Amino acid sequence: MLTKKDLLPLITEALEAHGGSARIPMVCKHVWDNYEHELRQSGELFYTWQSDIRWAANSLRKKKVLKSAKQSEPGIWTLNNGHT
Repeated sequence: MLTKKDLLPLITEALEAHGGSARIPMVCKHVWDNYEHELRQSGELFYTWQSDIRWAANSLRKKKVLKSAKQSEPGIWTLNNGHT
């Protein structure tokens, strides 16, 4: 069973799998492809995870794991150097 906070490392994993940068739909596809079963077992998170993943990305930006929105192209999430 996943929680909202469990989405943070899943974003990092997805970005690493895509060379450090990816469009948001590709990150979500990676999470779904690899964690569908866990998401389905996660109660309310199953219905909210695609909006919660944006919360998680903002949390990663605050922690400097992801580049800021100003440093990335629109719709792209990018790991900061040292996180790939």
